Amino acid sequence: MSEHRRKPPQSRGRRAAPPSGRRAANPGPQPQGRPSGPPTPPPPPGATPERPYGSRAEARRAAQRGGRRRAAGSAAEGVGGGRRRRAAPPRRKRFIDYPRSGYTGLRRWMPSWKQVLGSTLTFIGMLIGLVGVAYAMIEIPEENELTLAQSNTYYWADGTQMVTSGGVDGLTRQNVELTDIPKACQDAVVAAENATFWEDAGIDPIGIGRAVLNMARGGDVQSGSTITQQYVKNTYLSQEQTLTRKARELLLSIKVGAEYSKDEILEGYFNTSYFGRGQTYGIQAAAQAYYGKNASELNTSECAYMATLLNGANLYDPFISGGEEPDPEIKANAEARWSWVLNRMVEVGDMRESDRAQYTKFPLPNPQTPSQEKAGQIGYLTMLADNYLTSNDIVSEEELTRGGYQIHTTFDRDLVNAMQGAVEGVMEENIDPEARPEDRHVQFGGASVVPGDGAIVAIYGGKNFLEHYVNNADRPDVQVGSTFKPFVIAAAMRDGVRDPEKGEDQGTNDRTRVSLDSMYPGEDELLIENYDGTTWEGEDPETKEPFNWEQNNFEGGSYEEISLWEAMEVSANSPLVQLGMDVGPNTVAQAAIDAGLKEESLGPHDDTVPTFALGVSTPSAIRMASAYSTFAAHGEQAEPYSVEKVEKRDPAFYWAHDDDEELSETEQAFDSDVADNVTEALVGVVENGSGSGAQELGIPSAGKTGTTDDNRSAWYVGYTPNLSTAIGMWRQADSEEDLVEGEKMGFLSMYGTAGEERINGGSLPLDVWVDYMKVATRGDEAERFPDAPNVGETIYAHGVDDPQEDLPVEEDPLPTQPEESESPEESEEPDPSPTDSTPTDDPTSPDPTETCWWDCETGGTDTGGTDTGGTDEGTDSGTSTGTDSGTTEGGETSGTEGGGDNGGGFIIGGQGATEEETP
Repeated sequence: MSEHRRKPPQSRGRRAAPPSGRRAANPGPQPQGRPSGPPTPPPPPGATPERPYGSRAEARRAAQRGGRRRAAGSAAEGVGGGRRRRAAPPRRKRFIDYPRSGYTGLRRWMPSWKQVLGSTLTFIGMLIGLVGVAYAMIEIPEENELTLAQSNTYYWADGTQMVTSGGVDGLTRQNVELTDIPKACQDAVVAAENATFWEDAGIDPIGIGRAVLNMARGGDVQSGSTITQQYVKNTYLSQEQTLTRKARELLLSIKVGAEYSKDEILEGYFNTSYFGRGQTYGIQAAAQAYYGKNASELNTSECAYMATLLNGANLYDPFISGGEEPDPEIKANAEARWSWVLNRMVEVGDMRESDRAQYTKFPLPNPQTPSQEKAGQIGYLTMLADNYLTSNDIVSEEELTRGGYQIHTTFDRDLVNAMQGAVEGVMEENIDPEARPEDRHVQFGGASVVPGDGAIVAIYGGKNFLEHYVNNADRPDVQVGSTFKPFVIAAAMRDGVRDPEKGEDQGTNDRTRVSLDSMYPGEDELLIENYDGTTWEGEDPETKEPFNWEQNNFEGGSYEEISLWEAMEVSANSPLVQLGMDVGPNTVAQAAIDAGLKEESLGPHDDTVPTFALGVSTPSAIRMASAYSTFAAHGEQAEPYSVEKVEKRDPAFYWAHDDDEELSETEQAFDSDVADNVTEALVGVVENGSGSGAQELGIPSAGKTGTTDDNRSAWYVGYTPNLSTAIGMWRQADSEEDLVEGEKMGFLSMYGTAGEERINGGSLPLDVWVDYMKVATRGDEAERFPDAPNVGETIYAHGVDDPQEDLPVEEDPLPTQPEESESPEESEEPDPSPTDSTPTDDPTSPDPTETCWWDCETGGTDTGGTDTGGTDEGTDSGTSTGTDSGTTEGGETSGTEGGGDNGGGFIIGGQGATEEETP
């Protein structure tokens, strides 16, 4: 037969027992087509059962595949004594059955629903735990620096707002309490930004989801952040867009919502939110920027616009471009959003439909203007107020920079405007830089102070703070010239001249107080003497050569002898310089300090500086006005101040000038008799001397002119019983860029300025003073100064003859009248021959209060017939037999000056006086 005959089919019945003759040990049905052996275990649940072979070919291939394994298994069984191998026990079930056992292919890697649910619950649990730990660990941080920074608000003396200024990096913010924010503004913002604010816990998951869905549908962009979240971001976090910052924001919002009241959060949100227009933060600054009013004054319609700005300030400001006309497209967008806010207020129940119907006209805000809050005089005023607070340790510079202060100043708006107008009027009428190079760089400075109180009511700091940054009213580098002479007179009457027989340092008992009737030599080129009658001698600092000082008067004016009254009226230099040496520059300086000047502005003041009396010092206009106000107040000195009170809400702070005993206390610097005599001398300057132009004011006033060496500055300082004002004028470039060929930095001469030969204190400075004081004293009564009593002794100093000592002594006890003299003080010719006569008890002897000092002669006296009706004063430098030891450059003084201000323009000669007109 063929070798490839078909294999007979296997029996479907029970296979015969083995030939051993024994009964099978484990009888039972066997699977078809399989050899006998242990029973095949059932497949595991879900497993695919092994399919029986369907043909001989499949059986053969299966036998070939498993032959090797069967052979190994048989060998193993043989080794085991012919016993069959027991089935391996099932594997131990894993805790996490993944990859899944019993499965193959993709299903092996697909988790079961139990695994998915378990993993989800585990993740949620861990997340909740982590959030809980993070919430417990996170602390509410300190408010960031930008949030703490505010601007300061300054007020005029009448309580109206002057300006909001200051802050970090130009930030404009002024925090207000929630009670100062209208309820309509609160409702508008809550309705538009976070309707669930009053109920939510700081975050609103539904709101966040709604915002995301709305944006996905193409609706308006919504942040999804609650008011609490925005407040947290503004106050504690940065503006960076990161997941870390957002996570912190959520946690802090929940914590802030739990620890702070809703009112506190809403108040903070209003004060920290950005409203556009540069650096405008907070609703108070926004109300000022957009509507020029306080937040408390906003109406419902305007409140809706404020809420509109919170959605994107630069998107809804019609004047964002800075033009005068609104941008039509932005205006339409702003109006649409404004209308939506009002409708939203109705929707959430904060407004009735009938009330909504009233608001149909869009509240167009004011045009946006460049930052001009410090333009004009405002910057000088705020600078002065700031300096007062910091220099007196009321508020530190750091605290002031952080802002938030309400600063109530002493400045009178009308008077500030009047002083500015007076300067600008005189400048416009007289100064023409295009026509005259000498008119370039002309500057003024001025200040007004209330006598007896010290309040600074007005200043002129310069043409514009945005262009000229130095406050001319408060700069301590401009020499004041002869306006310093009243302090010499005051020291002579209060402290007295020194005894020539004693040492330099003398007390009150060694000195002699002098009256204004005292006579001094007034010659031009007067050789200055020491207090003891010896010739003053100095030493040139460069050559070390000795020199003497000969003091000049203006344009050579000479007065052989002159009273202190007349010397003040005509502003003669030589008699006041000699008087200053007799009193002592140190003593004169102390009198000036007591009147109100700062010691650091006085410069050297000892016996090596004879010209100290001529005003080589550099006090500011404020200090000069203050010092003169001491005389106006009968000797009562009050420190000048510019701030009435300061207050701040958070942290609470309050200071008032009147409550500060140290700063508000006044001091009697001079007896009223002395101060009133100084005033009387200055009244004479106005009525008969270089300040006669002040008579145009129409009411009584006292004052003094002053011009410095080389005509580099000119001053007029004067007062009425109610107001003291100082006006200074000089030429100085603000920067080197302003210079032209031939000019240099520092103070420039004013020869030729305004088309005049020279500028004196009685010219343009007095013109400004009069124009301003006409406004400042409007309504004041024509109050005269009180009559001054006699003070001190009448002395005849440094060779001036005492006429009383020239009278003959008769045997007859009855007094006899000299025949050839009409008046002992008006002798035309001095008697050149001395006399040995001495005072007696005769009634014709000199008054015991009249003293003759330094080389007195007994001859007649010639007063020169001086006419005191002169017009102006000028300046001329003194001369010396050696080298001038003093120079003035750029406002700095070194050594001794050769003359300050002065002479009154009178030339005395022969038998009478000649008046010479001066510019």
